Amino acid sequence: MKDCEQSCRADPKIGIQTLDLNGKVAIVTGGTKGIGRGIAEARVRAGVNVCISARHGAEIERTVGELSGLGEGSVAGAVCDVRDFDEIKALIAHTLTEFGGLDILVNNAGIGIFASVEEMSPEDFRAILETNLFGVYYCCHEAIPLMKKRGGGYIINISSLAGANPHPQMAAYNASKFGLNGFSEALMQEVRHDGIKVSYIMPGSVNTEFGGDAPSDDKSWQLQPEDIARVVLDLLHHPERSLPSRVEIRPSKPPKK
Repeated sequence: MKDCEQSCRADPKIGIQTLDLNGKVAIVTGGTKGIGRGIAEARVRAGVNVCISARHGAEIERTVGELSGLGEGSVAGAVCDVRDFDEIKALIAHTLTEFGGLDILVNNAGIGIFASVEEMSPEDFRAILETNLFGVYYCCHEAIPLMKKRGGGYIINISSLAGANPHPQMAAYNASKFGLNGFSEALMQEVRHDGIKVSYIMPGSVNTEFGGDAPSDDKSWQLQPEDIARVVLDLLHHPERSLPSRVEIRPSKPPKK
């Protein structure tokens, strides 16, 4: 960041400048469950003021109540379908009203509908691309000018190993995540000299509700949401001079085939 005295702190163990998260402002889309919920909780505990979004008001109200008081950071929420540009603009405006600015954007909202190209409906294909890719563009488009005004920021996009590994029955999801990876890498080069970092995280199997599954003790081999949240926190604390632009994370011991 340009104003390093205010936004950075020295780590006495290694003698370098890292981002001081206390009082920073973050948006986490899809922040009421799964990976997004884990990321939001970790940010609140780190002293970040977090605005979460989701499509259902009851989920927002419940999650805001559960996260409030867990740390020094405050929590707000807004109903938002990231496919709708007007709702994205309302989410940004709500964040500014609640917290006065924006420093960190975590684009986590995403959907997965799995079927062959022949069997998938045009409506489902469009929903996947509009949620997983267009929604990220909408959020970045609105967030970047705000981050520039504050001297910099950090955009973290939650992608998937499916963004590099195509599979049958996943053509639409693959397309959205391949596109998200390319978008993230191009954006990183566009804004790096404005003090804005861009990274994307590519998780493997995570024990969440994604794709219609349910978290289960039988899937303890899978990554947990807190594992992804830890990666996000590590990125935010990385030295100002370095940028881990792409992070792959996968279960260390998946079932043997």
